Amino acid sequence: MGRHITGLREIEDRFDAIVLDQWGVLHDGDALYPGVLEALERLTDAGKAIALLSNSGKRAAPNRERLAGFGIPVERMACVVTSGEVLWDDLANRVVKGFNRLFPVAATPEDAEAWIDGLDGIALADTLPSADAILIMGLPDDAELSSYQVLVDEALARRVPVLCANPDRASPRPGGRLVVAPGALAERYEAAGGRVVWYGKPHGRVFEATAEALGTPRPDRILMVGDSLQHDVAGASAAGWQTLFVRDGLHAQSLADKRGGDLDAQIDKLASEDGAPLPDYTIGMLQWGDDDARS
Repeated sequence: MGRHITGLREIEDRFDAIVLDQWGVLHDGDALYPGVLEALERLTDAGKAIALLSNSGKRAAPNRERLAGFGIPVERMACVVTSGEVLWDDLANRVVKGFNRLFPVAATPEDAEAWIDGLDGIALADTLPSADAILIMGLPDDAELSSYQVLVDEALARRVPVLCANPDRASPRPGGRLVVAPGALAERYEAAGGRVVWYGKPHGRVFEATAEALGTPRPDRILMVGDSLQHDVAGASAAGWQTLFVRDGLHAQSLADKRGGDLDAQIDKLASEDGAPLPDYTIGMLQWGDDDARS
């Protein structure tokens, strides 16, 4: 088991770049978590390059706007990278080819329209028969997978591939509530025999894009801070980065009453269930910590 810390102050000197997940680490969708602004300020003052790497199916710009709305000084970040942005870039640059008409699955129609804007030669399809791929980028918070079964069945029958721009299976909301996320739908499609092209953590392309945006620092000098063992920890570990697992995010309920050896055992169990490696470090919530806590 990795080392439990109470604040980033204890380990910041080991890293040149700090890469942060968004939901469950910085905010719950409604408000920032306590200590986030101080941690970001202290990291920036210490000369660290700060990046956001989010499994948001949206492009980077609306995510920057969301962060700024929470009072986060986005202008001091080195980069904001989203899975939706990396997929958009790879389609625009023809790294990913053969998908010209995308049937969107999004939280709102406006989300899909904003995402496709500027993508020359590629358009949204109004119906599945007129599409050559399904774009899964978001789901409404009240979504239930069963309501998409007709779409899944028709897509399987037509052998329509899926572009999944958000591999998250669940996402935290205020009060510890979890909502179903796009990755759960794509996972169901893949399990039924459908083809899925994945963009986002834990898949390597978004880690490559983030490292490039940071100027390609030494991998072992990059710290990924995230609340998903399956996505943040597994993907960053595969990229050679160090990992800090935030316990009070996605897995808050299952870890809430655990201490000492029980906490270690539960994290080990969760990692095993997700097929993920153990994190290098764990922390309750993202915070700077006491100045005398550094080892």
